[in-house]
Amino acid sequence: MAPSMFVVAWGGNQFTSMIVFYRGEGEFADLFVDSMLALYAVGVGVGLLGAGTLADRWGRRAVMLPAPVLAMIGSFLIAAGEHREALLASGRLIAGAALGIAMTAGGSWLKELSMPPYEPNAWASAGAKRASMTLTMGLALGPVTAGLLAQWAIYPGQLIYAVHIALTLVVYPLLFSVPETHRRRAEVGRSRGLFGDIAVPSLRSRRFLTVVVPMAPWVFGCSFTAQTIITSRLQGNMEHPVAYTGLISLITMGCGFAIQQVGPRFDTGGRRGPVSAMTLAALGMLIAAITAARPTVGGGIICAVVLGLAYGLGMFIGLAETQRVALPEDLAGLTGIFYCCTYVGMVFPAVLTFLGDTFTYPQMLTFGLAMAVAGVALALRAARRRPLGHR
Repeated sequence: MAPSMFVVAWGGNQFTSMIVFYRGEGEFADLFVDSMLALYAVGVGVGLLGAGTLADRWGRRAVMLPAPVLAMIGSFLIAAGEHREALLASGRLIAGAALGIAMTAGGSWLKELSMPPYEPNAWASAGAKRASMTLTMGLALGPVTAGLLAQWAIYPGQLIYAVHIALTLVVYPLLFSVPETHRRRAEVGRSRGLFGDIAVPSLRSRRFLTVVVPMAPWVFGCSFTAQTIITSRLQGNMEHPVAYTGLISLITMGCGFAIQQVGPRFDTGGRRGPVSAMTLAALGMLIAAITAARPTVGGGIICAVVLGLAYGLGMFIGLAETQRVALPEDLAGLTGIFYCCTYVGMVFPAVLTFLGDTFTYPQMLTFGLAMAVAGVALALRAARRRPLGHR
């Protein structure tokens, strides 16, 4: 299960380093290149919301199996679209949809495999930790490999996508041996019809709405601030900008992966996790604003470390909180909504590029700092520990 989630995440995020490559080629306008992140987020959102409902209705296997295939189609179209906007955009949309499916159907499947009867001795947050770590590894290794290949290998606009397709073909057969973990609603007499299933009952959870939802956009908002916004400010000051972007992606996601190793220590069910994640986000935005005002290679690395920690902890805590409040019959649906909220942060680079003629990047990132500080205050107020079973 985990290898398929890994390669789909790889395919989704390998484009991050290629943004610098496409800008350097001069084939597309900067706004178009940045808008590919927003279009990708739309694809992710469609995959998240659609797959969540369908996975709760039809089971995890039927919904997850097409995801790696869609990811390969997305890579093929992007490779073919180095000079064609329509193909590039179509590939990004499909790659996003594939990742959305993997995050919801795949993440719910992995969570249920990490509990009895499939794993009798698993700890409570094992599913959240494994899902977040698997995705983070793919999101890290995809762009760093893309950066190295696009900077120094042959066929820089195609090779990384060919590598992703080959890697997927290797691991995809393993997915067919994974047992189904979720009984269809119709089999247990709980089917409410497709439109009834879309209304996720757990969405009414007060803790989800007041703690998880406000924190969620900062997950990818932080990571893409480091990987795209800051690197774009430094692009003209270095000899190998594509490779540097890949390095920043590796550091960002690597730090996220590292803090997820100790994520359960922050997951107390009270304030510690949400407040810690938002504090890291605020600190990262402060460093980002300073780096945007005085761009240095070292500043970009420090940004990647702190914002990567914010990404990793925010992802783990948000997923753990979501899995705790979700009802068994709508786990995938609520997980999809959480992930969809995280991907709102992916539109940050496009918004900043659009507003770049009106405001400076230090000004916009300082505004982001103010919003993050407000998020810390909200987490302090809303994330107080609640009695066991309170939703």
